[in-house]
Amino acid sequence: MGSSQNQAEVFRNIVASPTKLRLFMLSKLPMAYLAGLRVVSVSGEHASVSIPYKYLNKNPFRSIYFASLSMAAELSTGVLCMMHVYKSSPVVSMLVTNMQASFTKKATGKITFSCYEGQLIQEATNITKATGEGVTVVATSIGVDETGDKVAEFQFTWSLKAKKQ
Repeated sequence: MGSSQNQAEVFRNIVASPTKLRLFMLSKLPMAYLAGLRVVSVSGEHASVSIPYKYLNKNPFRSIYFASLSMAAELSTGVLCMMHVYKSSPVVSMLVTNMQASFTKKATGKITFSCYEGQLIQEATNITKATGEGVTVVATSIGVDETGDKVAEFQFTWSLKAKKQ
């Protein structure tokens, strides 16, 4: 378990570096880069991602386009998955297989999505590495505006599967 904790710490250090994170997003997630997504925080249990209201992600109703909100919410769950599978042995693949969303308030200003399912994701990762069988995990991300009001809630179903060596 110690080496997986070390790899998670290495991953968190990469994400904590604004330069390294921007380079990663520019090369692997260019739309997230253009939309202005920022990883606010990441730990073993929690991740937060923010998205600003700006020209590239607005809709005609003077709010953030729902697809841009989806991208930020997905990254808040995905960064936890990436952290728990980072350089794992065996290699674990990850894929979103389902998404559900509800919107409760117009999204204007800076919206921050937070996911607290890191422990659940880590347990699913451990199961697939031990059994070689695919595992699904549902991770919830809640988006709040600058006043703390909830604007949206997303549930992403992640499929995790250890690859055969």
